Amino acid sequence: MADKVQFLNPAGVSAPLGMYSHIARVPAGELIFLAGQVAVDSKGKLVGAGNFEAQFHQVFENLGLLLQSVGAGFKDVVKFTTYLLDAEYIEPLMHVRAELWPRVFGAGGYPPNTLIVVERLVREEFLLEIEAVARAPS
Repeated sequence: MADKVQFLNPAGVSAPLGMYSHIARVPAGELIFLAGQVAVDSKGKLVGAGNFEAQFHQVFENLGLLLQSVGAGFKDVVKFTTYLLDAEYIEPLMHVRAELWPRVFGAGGYPPNTLIVVERLVREEFLLEIEAVARAPS
């Protein structure tokens, strides 16, 4: 297991407040940094205008395609940073992650995630943006 990502929640620290781990431990090696992804399709067209769940799923489709293009997958992700346009999207985020995470990551731990509420994203119609760091598969 030394070549795999380990997700840890050590004793003495409160349990995570959501579906994430406090620590991702990764053996030394190459890292992949994915730019923040927004809800656009392969032609750059907005997906899910005004619909948080649709935008979330498009963002994850984009992240998956990026990972796949370098021979990686979600199992290789060691950190997410999630940017939300408004705090009202925190609960919907928790809901869609609760549905998606077990399918994407299995029954194991989940990558650390930093959640930030911002005033605006690159275009006003975007409700969220997610960036990731992954380990390169060996």
